[in-house]
Amino acid sequence: MAQTIAVPVHYGAAELKKVAQKYMMLGLLAGILICFSAVGTYHLAVWLNEDEEPVHMVRILKYTDLGPPPSLSNQAAPAVAASGPAVRPSVGVPVPVPDAEVSPEQTIASQTELSQQSAPTVDAGGANAGAQIEQDLKIDDDTAPPDFVPYEKEPTVVKKVEPKYPDLALRAGLEGNVFVKVWVDKEGKVRKVVLLKSDAPIFEEAATTAAKQWIFTPAVMQKGPVSVWVSIPFRFRLTGNK
Repeated sequence: MAQTIAVPVHYGAAELKKVAQKYMMLGLLAGILICFSAVGTYHLAVWLNEDEEPVHMVRILKYTDLGPPPSLSNQAAPAVAASGPAVRPSVGVPVPVPDAEVSPEQTIASQTELSQQSAPTVDAGGANAGAQIEQDLKIDDDTAPPDFVPYEKEPTVVKKVEPKYPDLALRAGLEGNVFVKVWVDKEGKVRKVVLLKSDAPIFEEAATTAAKQWIFTPAVMQKGPVSVWVSIPFRFRLTGNK
């Protein structure tokens, strides 16, 4: 006949105290990992959904658009008469001499002595230099402006055309963003559209077609209109299109 022997099992406050600190540290570490994961996921989502701000680009002004510089005083500048060929100055020109002949009392020419010498003549070819510079700085109105040029008054939108939502994207439930830059001429009309960035190629044609119909007030620099580049963001959303 089998006999059952009961073995006492010790379980109580003493055993719980031995493992309490271990499991408390494990729970604390698990809570810290969960908090860091939640914060990191939130910041990552915000960074991925952040859109770039539009950037205004303007064109360098013409040299002919620059007015004369303002006068520093109310008096007109005195006219300077051109002199004839100057004689080579003899005052203050160093001449090598033997060391034995050098006088310790000899000094260099003073400012008064140097000012009495005639100024050298200026080459007559300088008269054509200004015309050459003006010709070099002349910008063709049919040439697209550079990416960045300073301006005093930025262009503002006069006519805004919303892009047509593509039927295929509407049926498929697609959304996206398209960024383009447009060349705005001196009359405020769009001369050219360039695609900057797009996350859905299906919307690029609709955005380009709409951007060509926009009208702006021209940018102004030195009281004259200038050509500029202006960036336009198009965001295609299904809200209101269903």
